[in-house]
Amino acid sequence: VQLQASGGGLVQPGGSLRLSCASSAFTAGYYHVGWFRQAPGNEREGVSSISSSGHSTYYSDSVKGRFTISRDSADKTVYLQMNGLKPEDTAVYFCAADVFVRSEFALLESQYVHWGQGTQVTVSS
Repeated sequence: VQLQASGGGLVQPGGSLRLSCASSAFTAGYYHVGWFRQAPGNEREGVSSISSSGHSTYYSDSVKGRFTISRDSADKTVYLQMNGLKPEDTAVYFCAADVFVRSEFALLESQYVHWGQGTQVTVSS
């Protein structure tokens, strides 16, 4: 399973970005997809994830109310809409996917086998 993450960039505080994670495997509806981020000197942390059906979504406390995850099977893409960006959101963002992800562990990287390359998000004035 190949994942392609894109959409990162430089944005001012309070601004918005939409990240995309594309894969031909997403049309089947089998894969739970997560977004993770890693800032310099920090461990990778779970940001958000979405179930294979799209009916269940999960968010870390740090992004809840600002970020929205969604998926479009026709586009074979999972999106992460990021609004109200803060400097502390600056990180490399990764998407990941797996078939079997326990909901209570949906933001743990150990739940995911397939990973895409990162996309840099920088929030700065």
